[in-house]
Amino acid sequence: MTYPDLQIELKDDIAVVRLMRQAKRNALSDGLILALRDVFEKLPPNVRAAVIDGDGPHFCAGLDLSELKERDAAQGMHHSRMWHAALDCIQHGPVPVIAALHGAVVGGGLELASACHIRVADSSTFYALPEGSRGIFVGGGGSVRIPKLIGVSRMTDMMLTGRVYGAEEGERAGFAQYLVPEGTAFDKAMELARRVAQNAPLTNYALMHALPRIAEQPADHGFFTESLICAIAQAAPEAKERLRDFLEGRAAKVSKE
Repeated sequence: MTYPDLQIELKDDIAVVRLMRQAKRNALSDGLILALRDVFEKLPPNVRAAVIDGDGPHFCAGLDLSELKERDAAQGMHHSRMWHAALDCIQHGPVPVIAALHGAVVGGGLELASACHIRVADSSTFYALPEGSRGIFVGGGGSVRIPKLIGVSRMTDMMLTGRVYGAEEGERAGFAQYLVPEGTAFDKAMELARRVAQNAPLTNYALMHALPRIAEQPADHGFFTESLICAIAQAAPEAKERLRDFLEGRAAKVSKE
């Protein structure tokens, strides 16, 4: 798979997907969005986790406004739905995806990051949603995904006032689960990807696909769905083997380290 603005590298069972538009701070063109969709629809079967990174000092500065053109309502809706389909291939694709955040994580870049399952930010990271000041509205799934990270009130404030969150404040607000020194986000993301890739694939799949749905169900529906997923996961041959290893002393116990 080759794309002009996207680099894909396989490191054992980890797919590294890197945005390659450094001159535009990795702004998302339609071609780049479609390339992301294509990559995550066609990941090789041996891939167990993926890392999304941005070339240069910025992860992604959002929508490429040079491509923004006048659209009627129907065209605008279909353009937004194209983004939804692409980012859904990341959030609900075959493997867990970890974002290595640095520099600008702005607008559509934040929408992309919010579609990932784990976000690692370095100390250079900053977050913003400038759509409000530009007379537009998020269209890449941000109004669904971002409030689940930081809450509706914080997102409303960002879009109304243009508020920018720095790395430390952003981690406290919930944009990222990890905060690391500048220049080390990719290394930490790879470390986590290697750990995630060691999990039973069916458990990873359940965490990506079942857990978000369970969290949105009424409690009684959620409990029932949990029981079904629990039964399916523990019935897998790999799960049985891992449990035997633990019971027979071949697997490490949990420790603070």
